[in-house]
Amino acid sequence: MTPFELDNVLVGVDLGTQGVRALAVTGRGDVVGEGRARLTGRREGNRHEQDPRRWWPAVATATRQALSSVPPAAVAGIAVAATSGTLLLVGPEGEPLTAGLMYDDIRATEEAALVNKAGAATWAALGYQRMQPAWALPKALWLLQHHERARDAARLAHQSDVINRRLVGHDVPTDLSNALKTGADLVTGTWPLAVFDALGVPDDLLPPLVTPGTRIGSVCAAAADETGLPPGTPVFAGMTDGCAAQLASGALRVGSWNSVLGTTLVLKGVTREPIHDPAGVVYSHCGPNGTWLPGGASSSGAGVISRDFREEDLEALTRAAPSYEPAAPVCYPLVSAGERFPFVAPQARGFVAGEASGEAERFAAIIQGVAYVERLCLDYLDLLGAPLDGDLVLTGGATRSGYWNQLRADILERPVVLPENAEPALGMAILAAGADRDPVAAAADMVRVGAIIEPRADSFGRFRAGYLRLVESLEQRGWLPSATAAHALERTAR
Repeated sequence: MTPFELDNVLVGVDLGTQGVRALAVTGRGDVVGEGRARLTGRREGNRHEQDPRRWWPAVATATRQALSSVPPAAVAGIAVAATSGTLLLVGPEGEPLTAGLMYDDIRATEEAALVNKAGAATWAALGYQRMQPAWALPKALWLLQHHERARDAARLAHQSDVINRRLVGHDVPTDLSNALKTGADLVTGTWPLAVFDALGVPDDLLPPLVTPGTRIGSVCAAAADETGLPPGTPVFAGMTDGCAAQLASGALRVGSWNSVLGTTLVLKGVTREPIHDPAGVVYSHCGPNGTWLPGGASSSGAGVISRDFREEDLEALTRAAPSYEPAAPVCYPLVSAGERFPFVAPQARGFVAGEASGEAERFAAIIQGVAYVERLCLDYLDLLGAPLDGDLVLTGGATRSGYWNQLRADILERPVVLPENAEPALGMAILAAGADRDPVAAAADMVRVGAIIEPRADSFGRFRAGYLRLVESLEQRGWLPSATAAHALERTAR
């Protein structure tokens, strides 16, 4: 008997921007297979599209690789995560009629204004106040108004819906996680039909809604032939990639938070009630066991490093960085124009206040600046009344830097937890495992802690002045509200 036969194997799929990642994971958290496939897209100005016809072959390639050494009888389920807010129109057989408008496509500016006017009361009641052009509902309106094949559309489909339909061979409901940015009422689990009617969106284009983790069908024979999944494998409704990463981090108890630092910075936590943010900066997904997953995404992050230090020796710069604690200049490390969290400011631009002595100090100022923004995000969440007393789990590509992890613990003044593996694909394997048991318990069994980093003694004392300079600079530019700045100042004095 092989080790795989001793435990059920769950397949998690992450359909991302640059590729697909599939993991085959046991209920104990052992990764017994993995696969990858590349994806490409088209970017032009404020538009970002992918060809949806390429998604299924990429998923099939990745799952075949992941299952190449797994006995078919061991496979117990599959769930798929995908990018949040990616949308298209499909025909009666699920065939794509349009390009997939990706999560960061912001062409639907005028449509967002219409959506916010028609649904103002609804969005306020749901706690996020307004939709942004990158959200799915404005893009749905754009497709219906501008695409020549809109009249042939049978459904609005999120990225994961396309894959789930191919897996089971028939129409599928969509999950409330992906449907949030399309306007679903996560409290009642229904579509706000009055808003859709006011916008001229036909009711029959809307897929049914289910909670993440709901069984939505079984792998059909045709999909089994292409993916390597056994026919009849249960298929479970998934979540957005950000929520999937939250599951994979293991931060699922109330008061716990997952800070994902990659190209940009994303924070998601767990609360008993949704967070209502008058500024519309923070919005809440549904979590397991009746909890909520509030969070926000900043445009600051490690992308500034890859943008500004393409030809530099990053290891050498990292070794030199401790000599600049704190750096003389203060940096607001914005990856692209406009900020979304911890404040909304489309006009925001990155800046460096002060002169650096050289590239090493400029590098140190940037990584300190990212940690300052991360602290400001937590200060803002505290202002909104969010519980912050649980674990803070760090994930994302930036966690490969041990020094940066320590710096973040120092500036945040709290221990940080580093899991061994926090990929969204693992989160989907956890979700599939949690269909038959408590998902929090499933995560406890399947997520492994790699390290816990404690802040150094009186570490924030070195950085307090720099943090407050950044807060003051953001306020003076008119981007950071005065109430947020005052609360950040108050928290530094505690």
